[in-house]
Amino acid sequence: MCTKTPGKEGKMELQTSKVDLLLDVDQKPELVPGLFLSLQHVFAMFGATVLVPLILGMPVSVALFASGLGTLIYMVATQFKVPVYLGSSFAFITAMQFAMAQMGGSPDAAQTGVVLVGLLYVVVAIFVKLLGTGWINRLLPPIVIGPMIIVIGLGLANSAVKNAGFVVDGDWKPMFVAVVTFLITAFINTKAKGFLKIIPFLFGIIGGYIVAICFGLVDFTKVIEAQWIALPELYLPFDTNGLFNQYHLYFGPETWALLPVAVVTIAEHIGDHTVLSQICGKQFLSDPGLHRTLIGDGVATAVSAFLGGPANTTYGENTGVVGLTRIASVSVIRNAAIIAILLSFFGKFTALVRTIPNAVLGGMAILLYGVIASNGLKVLIEKQVDFRQVRNLIIASSMLVLGLGSAVLQLGPVTLSGTALCAIAGILLNLILPHEKVEDNE
Repeated sequence: MCTKTPGKEGKMELQTSKVDLLLDVDQKPELVPGLFLSLQHVFAMFGATVLVPLILGMPVSVALFASGLGTLIYMVATQFKVPVYLGSSFAFITAMQFAMAQMGGSPDAAQTGVVLVGLLYVVVAIFVKLLGTGWINRLLPPIVIGPMIIVIGLGLANSAVKNAGFVVDGDWKPMFVAVVTFLITAFINTKAKGFLKIIPFLFGIIGGYIVAICFGLVDFTKVIEAQWIALPELYLPFDTNGLFNQYHLYFGPETWALLPVAVVTIAEHIGDHTVLSQICGKQFLSDPGLHRTLIGDGVATAVSAFLGGPANTTYGENTGVVGLTRIASVSVIRNAAIIAILLSFFGKFTALVRTIPNAVLGGMAILLYGVIASNGLKVLIEKQVDFRQVRNLIIASSMLVLGLGSAVLQLGPVTLSGTALCAIAGILLNLILPHEKVEDNE
């Protein structure tokens, strides 16, 4: 069962377990080690952050700039208490593509809609502030949180496996590169000592990249063609005399159709912060509070869309890095955000990082996503969830099947799937299914 303790203002809060962090949230590493730790987070988020704009036809430099700026905005909103990195959100892709198609390819409705979704986060945050956070414990007990965390990690497993090349009739070279990346990361994390032990992903990516070059899997053409210094290709809703591209704010039905996506992303937001709370042994939904994390995420999303970039969201890849390295330092994440902003101005470096093969990212992701899922099991074990109660079996099994079975619920332009769908199912089942009395047989 879930253990609860009196929280602030007499509310009940989930009791978090003690964890052994090498650097806690408010601690800072030394300068040089800290730089490598921050670079590790940049590499972890890069692949997914640039993939979203590539799918939507947006400039990669804008997404990179917006992810760094959005992360800094989030940190200010959360009083630098939460080690979260924000990157491009996949949840908005379908709705944005729909809006752009309805507008003949114009980004006006899509960008305006995402700006409004970000502002809607702020409105929800105000209600959360007024109503408090006590309802979180009722909606998200361990029997819901555990499976949700498992789905967040394993829901990405298919992407990791495909990137690693483990598919039918797959080429052995990408598979080998992925295995090398995975093994380097795993052995450094388990066998290395001192500083090397806390930057396993950075060495894994470098090692896998070198092997990929030897196998001819890296194309440097775009690096050669890229400029050394270039401004991010921002899109702004006003004329800049040709300095940046322009779009127009639009408030038609195509725009408002994006607002229901907030239901999906807010559910994911709560789930991601629950994962990170478990990893760090804290309760971020209470301190600094869900209202602050929502404001940070919402304002970051609105600013990113205003600049012509994709929506922002908390990144599981970086959460996985925190979980495996046990480095929860906010300063490390902050510096990673600053590096991302600076790199958005270096054309050749951006092009170079984009040459990292999917096999390398896949090998790393197998470990990252697995770490996230394992924390879901940890919640169920540490909170001693009683699976002799049939209601708990029903809740967990339905959430896992819906979340991992590619279940999709289409509601107009909004698609509920994965984490959001399983979270809604788990919350509803937990509220309506009766509790049982189970007698111990001793």
